[in-house]
Amino acid sequence: MRGLSAEGVLAVWERGHGKQPVHYALDLYAAACPDEKREALALHSIGKRDRALLGLREATLGTAMQSVVACPQCGETMELIFNTNDFHLDRDLPPCSSGELAVSTGGYELLLRAPNSLDVTIAMESSELAEKILFNRCLVLAKHDGKPVRDIPEEIAETMASRLAEIDPGSDIRLNIACASCGRTASVLFDIAAYFWSEIEWWAKRLLGEVHELASAYGWSEREILSLSPARRESYLRAVRS
Repeated sequence: MRGLSAEGVLAVWERGHGKQPVHYALDLYAAACPDEKREALALHSIGKRDRALLGLREATLGTAMQSVVACPQCGETMELIFNTNDFHLDRDLPPCSSGELAVSTGGYELLLRAPNSLDVTIAMESSELAEKILFNRCLVLAKHDGKPVRDIPEEIAETMASRLAEIDPGSDIRLNIACASCGRTASVLFDIAAYFWSEIEWWAKRLLGEVHELASAYGWSEREILSLSPARRESYLRAVRS
């Protein structure tokens, strides 16, 4: 996978600026898969999307990562330094949108599929019923005593909604932490889309500042400045600032 260029960073930042997480995540996914249509990418599972985002992040910024997390037990914040390979994800899995999970519970037989970006987008339009809407969209088939039914008891739906991640390896990326304060270990959720997007925002703002500085000094266009290698751009900036 090819990493984002300086122009690519600004392009994806401009498309995703001010959008909801599911939308900027899809913008990043589209940047990772430039030969595929956005409509088709929206139907891929969240796990497949996030594996691609990890790949794009590696190709753009490398494998080393760091973050600040709070211990879920005592609330103490800690700085983590980790590697993308620590997630042990299979990047070459086939599209998970075809994956399904069959469950028998409380006299009901359910067939669920993995959620995708379109499902999440529609569910987010109703914040109070988001989890229920997401579950219903991912419910392929439901039977009670062998007969197809439409209505599922709420308690069963809530339980099954929490199991959607089982269908889609990679949609529930976690980091194992050991808290130095309370001594307990925990597994915390890692959102690669939010993490990578925060890096994109920081990088885009830095690039825009550099463009402004060099354009003011030399009269170059944005394209000319962004086409410079990072080393050459930094050399010109040092000259301007000296």
